[in-house]
Amino acid sequence: QVQLVESGGGLVQAGGSLRLSCTASGRTFSSYGMGWFRQAPGKEREFVAAISRSGTTTDYADSVKGRFTISRDNAKNTVYLQMNSLKPEDTAGYYCAAAVTPWPWIIRVNRNEYDYWGHGTQVTVSS
Repeated sequence: QVQLVESGGGLVQAGGSLRLSCTASGRTFSSYGMGWFRQAPGKEREFVAAISRSGTTTDYADSVKGRFTISRDNAKNTVYLQMNSLKPEDTAGYYCAAAVTPWPWIIRVNRNEYDYWGHGTQVTVSS
């Protein structure tokens, strides 16, 4: 089992930046593809970004491409989400998730394919 703890959320002005971190417990972090999702009040939880076990494959939602970057440090059991040029519509709870994947280069973009979830961190972008 994996426990995930997110940090780094907060209040930022439009155009600003934040870096979210998600640290996993256990010794098998490198066995999991990782993803970030977000959920705004009254909306479905949506895919933001994903990274493969090896870190060689990434994918992003169209709404964040060119502004957000996902990365991971397997030695630190941590995945990051660097968020630049933030917009008010990025305001949401951000959730880290881990997925068992069969191959090191595989990523998952569907929330139903993830096995473990963190409790989330709030990001609020003011206009």
